[in-house]
Amino acid sequence: MTCKIRKWKLSDAKDLAAAISNKKVQDNLRDGLPYPYTEQDGVDFISAMLAADENETFAFAITVDDKAIGSIGVFRQGNIHRRTAELGYYVAEEYWGKGIMTDAVKQICAYVFDNSDILRIYAEPFAYNAASCRVLEKAGFQYEGTLRSNAVKNEKVIDMKMYSFCRSL
Repeated sequence: MTCKIRKWKLSDAKDLAAAISNKKVQDNLRDGLPYPYTEQDGVDFISAMLAADENETFAFAITVDDKAIGSIGVFRQGNIHRRTAELGYYVAEEYWGKGIMTDAVKQICAYVFDNSDILRIYAEPFAYNAASCRVLEKAGFQYEGTLRSNAVKNEKVIDMKMYSFCRSL
């Protein structure tokens, strides 16, 4: 199964809500997302991504047959880290384990390196999320270490892992 990343469309809001209004998906994401996630939440998110500075926020829908099945974004950091960006992503549960996310990660990294001065893209998956760690490894990211007791998710203190992918100089 192949995927494409593309700019968001407001018409993706319903598919976005269906993908993210799933406790299993949200258990692997940072807090702050409404649950259940409504179509209006999707419209609000998509509107914000479309209005964002395209040199700071690289946000795309992950699509299969032009249907939005997930989200992927790279977000530039500030100050001395202004040429570093954080990667975040998720895909609807029915698309887990099909190689889609690895493909989407490769696509967005190529896009960011081709269209910006970003030198380093990093991701911090929860240590318990072995599938996400594997996605990053298959996409060419290097494991840098474990960030011990780095977050609280669902009232549990958890470790996170640090991965990075650097532009070839």
